[in-house]
Amino acid sequence: MDKLLILRNLSIIIIVAKFFGLSARKLKAPQVVGEIIAGLLIGPSLLGWVKPDSFISGIAEIGVILLMFSAGLETNIQQLKKTGLKATVIACCGVFVPLVCGTVLYMCFYGWAKPPADEFFSALFIGTILTATSVSITVQVLKELGKVSDEVGTTVLSAAIIDDVIGILVLTVVISFKDPSNKISDVILRTAGFFVAAFVAGFVIYKILKVIDKKYPHTQRIPIIGLALALGLSYVAEKYFGIADITGAYVAGIILSSLDDSAYIDRKMDVNSYMIFGPVFFVSIGLQTDLKTLDTTILLFSVFFVLVGLLSKIIGCGAAGFCMGFRGKDILKIGVGMMTRGEVALIVSKKGLEAGMIDSRYFTSVILLIVVSSILTPILLKLCYKEDKKTAA
Repeated sequence: MDKLLILRNLSIIIIVAKFFGLSARKLKAPQVVGEIIAGLLIGPSLLGWVKPDSFISGIAEIGVILLMFSAGLETNIQQLKKTGLKATVIACCGVFVPLVCGTVLYMCFYGWAKPPADEFFSALFIGTILTATSVSITVQVLKELGKVSDEVGTTVLSAAIIDDVIGILVLTVVISFKDPSNKISDVILRTAGFFVAAFVAGFVIYKILKVIDKKYPHTQRIPIIGLALALGLSYVAEKYFGIADITGAYVAGIILSSLDDSAYIDRKMDVNSYMIFGPVFFVSIGLQTDLKTLDTTILLFSVFFVLVGLLSKIIGCGAAGFCMGFRGKDILKIGVGMMTRGEVALIVSKKGLEAGMIDSRYFTSVILLIVVSSILTPILLKLCYKEDKKTAA
């Protein structure tokens, strides 16, 4: 591969991604939306300055691993313990209902199929994309309203974390089904085996790092070891257990999330992710999406994909909240708080593309869902809490 072409492409990607990312943030939209738009602009859809290649794919893959490692580091184990049953039930319904609705939606457009037909697994994967929740925007709104620590706020945050864990497991299982030689029992055993092996090894590593962390706080060797653990578990997960590499990265983050210096590790990882790996990943989504190939069917599908994506989370999580004792506007707050999509939905989509389960044109649907949910969630949440203030007055 031409070294000069690599340098040129990276330069274009980083500059354009940051410009559009910061512009999106100024407009109160997620930064990742701007970076995806940058990919659409410089990719085959419009200007054609950069074409997706193996080097960009490799950098993007590291970006995915760093993002999932960071997500694991930010997982609050204590918060999960506090909310317990309520958050777990809401998260399970928030995965199951969108999974079923997304699968049915795809079949309504492209025909009904049964396993082991490829169309069935494509439908199942579309449902898997809808299971992801991105709670970052919800957190921002709840902080502004001063409601992040109340019962509803805590439940939503915990449910979103559990939702991501279950979503990653669903992704692992669904991708495994693509291979006809896989049996459900084998997939479950491999997944369980990985988690047992990872947490046994992780416990030992955690204890060692805890000692090092106390003796040498805020030293760079801790983030370096953490990064090595994330990359190592990603490799082991896919190579020896046949499950998604991002599962290993996420588990590595969870293992280290209880360290005193977990926030310090996250900051160090964020430098690399923010500077190059993250932007390249999100731009690569845009690069792989060719808007010229879109037709009326996929555009209509995208509209229904957004509607089903939003409503399935509100209905699934809201119904679970009602069963767990929440009433009135609290049910709607939980449903709305869980309907945002972000990085995890894109990561899941990318994995589906690599596994040959979906076509790149469906990235348009996912991007549209992220944009619409990111705009609607703050508005609807503020309206819900505004009504509460009127009632109290």
